[in-house]
Amino acid sequence: MQCSVVPVLVPARDASPFMPGRMYIEVMDISASRTISTRDLIQAGLHNLDTARELIARATEHLPDELVTVLLNALKGTGDPDTALRSLVDIHEHCRNAADNDLGCFQHEDALCKLIKVVGNSEYFGTLMRTRPDLVQAACGDQYHGTAMDSDQRRDMIWNAVQGIGEVPSPVVRLARQSDALRAAYRRQLVSIMVEDLCADDAMEIQPQVSRALSDLVDAALTAALRIAQEHVPNGDKCRFTIIGMGKLGAREINYISDVDVMYVVEPVKQAEVQDDHEELRGMALTRVGTKIGALVQRLCQSVIPGGSEPALWQIDNALRPEGKDGPLVRTLESYRGYYEQWAENWEFQALLKARPCAGDEALGQAFSDMVRPMVWSASARKNFVYDCQQMRKRVESLIPEALKNREMKLGKGGLRDVEFTVQMLQLVHGRSDETLRIPSTLGGLQALSKGGYVSRKQAEHLSWDYRFERVLEHRQQMWVMKRTHLFPDLGGNNQGGLDRKRDLSPEDVQGYAELRRLARQVGMRSDELVERFDETRREIRHLHTDIYYRPMLPISAQAGADPFTLSQQAARERFESIGFADAQAAMQHVEALTEGVSRAARINRIILPAVLQWLGQGQNPDMGLLRWRTLEERFRDESEYLGFLRDSPSAAGRLCHVLSNSRFLGEALNKSVESVTWLGDDDALRPRSRASLDVQCKATLERSRASAKDFATSMRALRRHEIERIGLGWMNDVIQDDDALDGMSDVNDAIIDASVAWAMRNRCEEWKVDAAPATIAIIGMGRYGGREMNFSSDADAMIIYQARNGVADDQANAFAKQVVDDVRSILQGPVSLEARIDLDLDLRPEGKNGPLVRSLASCAEYYASWSSTWEHQALLRARHCAGDEALSQQFLTEIANPLRYPAEALDETQIGEIRKLKARMESERLPRGVRRERHLKLGKGGLSDVEWSVQLMQMQHAGKHETLRTQSTMVALQALTDLGLVSKQDSFILRKAWKLCTAARNGNYLWSGRASRADILPDDLYSLGGIAIYMGYDAHQGQHFENDMLAVMRQCREVTERLFYGL
Repeated sequence: MQCSVVPVLVPARDASPFMPGRMYIEVMDISASRTISTRDLIQAGLHNLDTARELIARATEHLPDELVTVLLNALKGTGDPDTALRSLVDIHEHCRNAADNDLGCFQHEDALCKLIKVVGNSEYFGTLMRTRPDLVQAACGDQYHGTAMDSDQRRDMIWNAVQGIGEVPSPVVRLARQSDALRAAYRRQLVSIMVEDLCADDAMEIQPQVSRALSDLVDAALTAALRIAQEHVPNGDKCRFTIIGMGKLGAREINYISDVDVMYVVEPVKQAEVQDDHEELRGMALTRVGTKIGALVQRLCQSVIPGGSEPALWQIDNALRPEGKDGPLVRTLESYRGYYEQWAENWEFQALLKARPCAGDEALGQAFSDMVRPMVWSASARKNFVYDCQQMRKRVESLIPEALKNREMKLGKGGLRDVEFTVQMLQLVHGRSDETLRIPSTLGGLQALSKGGYVSRKQAEHLSWDYRFERVLEHRQQMWVMKRTHLFPDLGGNNQGGLDRKRDLSPEDVQGYAELRRLARQVGMRSDELVERFDETRREIRHLHTDIYYRPMLPISAQAGADPFTLSQQAARERFESIGFADAQAAMQHVEALTEGVSRAARINRIILPAVLQWLGQGQNPDMGLLRWRTLEERFRDESEYLGFLRDSPSAAGRLCHVLSNSRFLGEALNKSVESVTWLGDDDALRPRSRASLDVQCKATLERSRASAKDFATSMRALRRHEIERIGLGWMNDVIQDDDALDGMSDVNDAIIDASVAWAMRNRCEEWKVDAAPATIAIIGMGRYGGREMNFSSDADAMIIYQARNGVADDQANAFAKQVVDDVRSILQGPVSLEARIDLDLDLRPEGKNGPLVRSLASCAEYYASWSSTWEHQALLRARHCAGDEALSQQFLTEIANPLRYPAEALDETQIGEIRKLKARMESERLPRGVRRERHLKLGKGGLSDVEWSVQLMQMQHAGKHETLRTQSTMVALQALTDLGLVSKQDSFILRKAWKLCTAARNGNYLWSGRASRADILPDDLYSLGGIAIYMGYDAHQGQHFENDMLAVMRQCREVTERLFYGL
């Protein structure tokens, strides 16, 4: 292998942005007889000129004349010429001072260039070589053949070095010497590979061969380490042991320095093969011996060995084994089989795609491969396979510290893992039926996908170039100090950006970053050019993921660009199914209908549908989402610009897809008002409107619809639908919190009911032909409405009172009030409008369903003083003014309600027993038939009523003495009880958590299903549970996890309720 004398690579002007073009070089011609000028040093890339002159003088003193020019030109091709020169001089002087060292590498042009390449691009090896002449010889000579050596040759060479230590009687000393020999032999081969990599005319072209050579080298080291371990562990010869390479090692894509992902398989040597009389190892004995072997293998590779002098090689990572770090270090084949068949998660089969036996018993390794291969290639048929893998990828991205998100070349957006993920998903989806795709390596898999017609040729070329470019950058970064890193150089205040937006950088801005300058020199670019190319690559990778996976799902006629590409019918069905579509054929028909034709809507759909399909696939019901997208487009295609808005606002389009695939209620609501779609692009538009804003609209409607009850009712109900939709969209997209949603819904109902009372009062006054109403009327909110804790599906519990004006007879005032109430009920829930009704529930009025709908204040006072039960006093805890005459409401609350709900004396045992008895009766009688108690969110065990009745009972007992307990809000009262020490912090935490979870679950259930009658019931099927879980912050298809968490909290809540409420 020859190394170029002048290795500086500068991209030619006509170089392709995706393929490295021709390179031009500048050769420095210096005679050794003349003095080297400052200009010569600067052209060589040296910065510290005074030091450089001294080092050059020392280096050239003993060099042949013809090598002086070679030296300076070779320095130009290094990442850090100053470090290269310093290391070179130190190595040369050390060799001169050691009698047994060979100076031949300093006498030959090719050898000198190779050495300078290594020390100028790896400070680590430049330092190590000062005392390791064997590494110098490995860099300068050809005895290790760079990447040309096959895996068997590498294994033999390392094992021969281990055997070369000879006989050592002490096991401890022998282990140390074997470890040193293994590690030293490994590094000699590593240097040889590095030389070939650095001296290549095109590092991009040779990158896959470099990774394969590095992987073979790791295999060889593991093989030697395993043989050493089996020698030193008692009964090690009675184990068949195999090391399974995972991740980059399994795919033969390992880096210069990287965690080595492995799993260990152990089986006993059959009895017939055991050399002595010992029994065959079984069970725990086998596991113990296997664990000791695996642990010693890891020590030999990654730990300090007592008596050894060679540094560790790399860390071994076993986290991909079954049960991760909590699982046993080694397993038998049957143990692996049992785990993967019963317990493995979807992402674990994705990880197994790259599994490869890399050391140990070949037959056992083959048996493992034969066992897992069918599982891997049928994994995409598992429920939610692609979705789960996508969520795992997102979680990995989310764990990257904010300061490093735009520097991560491996795990970050647009990084190496994005390329690997894209290829693996396509392989797993289509590899079920196409065996040609069953290739563990990323670039090999990409090539097979292109040949098989699953990825276009141009897409494959671009993605391959992007992957190799980032791998080269990663390798050059790791070479420098031989540490595991995947970070692009630190740009200080310019780290942000590059993916979503370009960095505003000039050549002058990047001059001060030494690490960036070094990396740029290593790849033959200017610093600013490298930053721009890195960002372009990340953007293209991110774009290509959507383009490769989702765009081919559109018909060929719907694809834009110069490289249209379509899938076969079978491949298209597989891809639709892979992202969660239950009816792939119907989905394909929807897509075809949305993109066919020359209309503006079809053109826009052709642009945004690939992203839309990706977003819909992240929801619980992609089929529903795509159907709703189509019905929305068909409903408003000629009347609205909403598609253009979605094209220009990806965030709004993503939110819309989230809504359509997870909410039947909101999906239907959006089809009635396309204006709501535009809210998704503005967080402020998704927040509940203020009460003042609502009142302005209600008053305007009141004036506009003076003479028409139908128009007024329609406007009021439409307003409620509109605002509940706004609140639902805001809550679902995390713009508002739970409490904001509850307050917002209460304000909407207050404003509408108040306006309805005003309309009815005016209407009846006109009919009665009076200027002033005979009576004032007030509506008192009760229940969850009174506590401002309304759900999307809640009725408005209330009671209505009136008071005759001065000089008006009570019967006349009563008649007027009844007619007003009739009008109010008609506006809110009568058949005068096609808009959905607003239920006003008056069952909590005195005497309940048997009492009059409206009572006078005096009648209420008499009833509560003479006839009311303790539970009715309890119901008044939620009473507040909602609509109508506020003065009348306050009179009721102050004179009648407060003495009863905040009694001066604590409740006696009879009163407490009455409340407990009523609650027990409700639990047994009011549950819907067939619904289990633990699954009713309101009345069930640990449900809302458990929390509310526990809090209300304590309010009744203590609010007379503590004003902080005089509140209609359950959570405010609970906090006050906690502050007063009446409820422990632990009990308070459990009650609060249960109440909030049940409240959110009711809201989520209603938005998911659109059925108010089922909103209080926790479904039994995991699919519906998964739909509700979305609203609780879970990923889609996590119904089982949500159910387990929900029921656990409700059980804890019930235990607290039994203590605090029932006194058990």
